[in-house]
Amino acid sequence: MKTAEDLLKKNERKLIAVSIEATLYQAIEQMIHHKIGSILIEKDGEIVGIWTERDFIRYSLKSDLKLKQEFIKNFMHQKLIFANHDDSIYQLMDKFLGLRIRQILIKKDDQVIGLLSSGDIIKESLNEKAKELKDMKQILNWEYYENWNW
Repeated sequence: MKTAEDLLKKNERKLIAVSIEATLYQAIEQMIHHKIGSILIEKDGEIVGIWTERDFIRYSLKSDLKLKQEFIKNFMHQKLIFANHDDSIYQLMDKFLGLRIRQILIKKDDQVIGLLSSGDIIKESLNEKAKELKDMKQILNWEYYENWNW
């Protein structure tokens, strides 16, 4: 069974973050540039928050929202959710479903080593199931049934 760390190695994505002093506009620029749906917020080299496309949508209807003047620190989520690097795909799925979240930070030895999305987990889970079915089809071929000696 693959682990969170295995998925991170397979995806080869680096963590993208902006300073806690960045504006919403700067954060959106980075998200567009890197084609990502969430961005991490850092202060003194440490991740202190996350901000997502959904967060932007929630606040976008504020009539006085000024993207180039508002700071990300006033809009970010500070309650970060972590998983261990050795958590299995099924443990990660439980966390995504149970906590109703879309992104989770992965830690190893108290260091953040990556970020996984629910889509990453769903894709890998489907790949595992497809492999299991393929393996079962190879084991349970017609020849297997013919040797039952009806």
